[in-house]
Amino acid sequence: MRKYRRQLLTYLLSDYLCLNIGWLVYTLIRYAALSAVTRETYTLWQHLGSLPVVGGQLIIPLMMVGLYWLSGYYNNLFFKSRVDDIGNSALISLIGTVIIFFMVMINDMDVSRMKLYEMVTLMWLCLFLPVVTVRLVITTRANRRIRNGQISFNTLIIGTGCNARNMAERLNRSAYSSEFRVVGFVDAAHISRTDSDINGLPVYNYDNLVQVIRDNDVRRVIVMPQHTGMRHTGQLINDLFATGCTIYISPELYEVMVTRPRMRNVAGEPLIDISHVGTSAFTVNAKRLSDVCISAVTLLVLSPLYLALAIAVKRSSPGPVIYRQERIGHHKKPFFILKFRTMYTDAENDGPALSSLDDPRITPIGHIMRKYRLDELPQFWNVLKGDMSLVGPRPEREYYIRQIVERAPYYNLIHQVRPGITSWGMVKYGYATNVDQMIERLRYDMIYIDNVSLPVDLKILFYTINTVITGKGL
Repeated sequence: MRKYRRQLLTYLLSDYLCLNIGWLVYTLIRYAALSAVTRETYTLWQHLGSLPVVGGQLIIPLMMVGLYWLSGYYNNLFFKSRVDDIGNSALISLIGTVIIFFMVMINDMDVSRMKLYEMVTLMWLCLFLPVVTVRLVITTRANRRIRNGQISFNTLIIGTGCNARNMAERLNRSAYSSEFRVVGFVDAAHISRTDSDINGLPVYNYDNLVQVIRDNDVRRVIVMPQHTGMRHTGQLINDLFATGCTIYISPELYEVMVTRPRMRNVAGEPLIDISHVGTSAFTVNAKRLSDVCISAVTLLVLSPLYLALAIAVKRSSPGPVIYRQERIGHHKKPFFILKFRTMYTDAENDGPALSSLDDPRITPIGHIMRKYRLDELPQFWNVLKGDMSLVGPRPEREYYIRQIVERAPYYNLIHQVRPGITSWGMVKYGYATNVDQMIERLRYDMIYIDNVSLPVDLKILFYTINTVITGKGL
């Protein structure tokens, strides 16, 4: 984790310093060009000390770093391509130039059009060249250190059979062997073994997996097909999500799980990362940014409605206004989902139970809130905190996840994304009253995961708003 933080800080600081230098150079050239045209009498130091110039020197680099973050450049810190460095730097510099033009240079319209074009081109070069030059140096150095083994990513292989051994040997022979530096195997079948190592690498007990990952600074896990069957393999993957490691499986195993394989060549091996959704970094960051903005505005604007619903819940029956329940979120991280309480306080004295349309445990005001999904409104706070997203598969309790995974191992793939207040499954299927219906609804959520995008999210939000207005929430 330390090397990730160090690399992120390197890119952030270098970008910020380069943007400061580039913008200062552009400011000096712009001063010289405009003073020659307008024949202003103020000196260079007076110009540099003016409030607009000082403000621009502080704000413009920060704005550009924000654009680079939104583009997803800082999501993948290692194994960057220098072609991608050039493309990303050129595109974001162009976008930033257009924004700055309308913020700053629109006031320079008294100069000739050709001069204006020259100044815009010069701004783009000043924002682009310093950044891309230093980025290429950092990326080249990082890739060289990875090839030399100075930077490595410790990996565990879940499995001890021939396939696991062959995988370890192929990875160790790879030119990019440090991308997957195999540090051991994990016996997931609980077989009594006489050998404590394989090819000089230790074999660990699955029961001690969390401690093994922590002690060996493991960042990646490769799951081999288990001879005990898909049900056991699905449970293994379900447990591994909670470790925070990147999880890889073979295409054959992925095809068995979801019948829609997406190939990715990693270190010469066609492994598939199932711990991250297969969408662009820009979409991931833009989705999170929109979540924060929309949830913050919603909490503020609907605060009178929150107060009215809180009073209604409190008067309807004894108990707390807000109901907190542990759910499983992104990468199997537990969190407490918030809802306005719609049931009596003793609703689950006999254990977890799903609700139904005529459930006697639901309070009178609870029926109304569920119909219009008003009970979900407190979850905008979960979205703001980062536990949830506006759109994503609905989070479930571990009690039900265990039952679902036994019958549908591909359920684990929904942990690739943040759970949502609404989802394609909720829009097309609605509430589930048993595990069979959860599995049916899961099909829609899997379609969403394969098609995550901002337009799809907007479409789901539109249908959700229609559901709320028409009262079709049950």
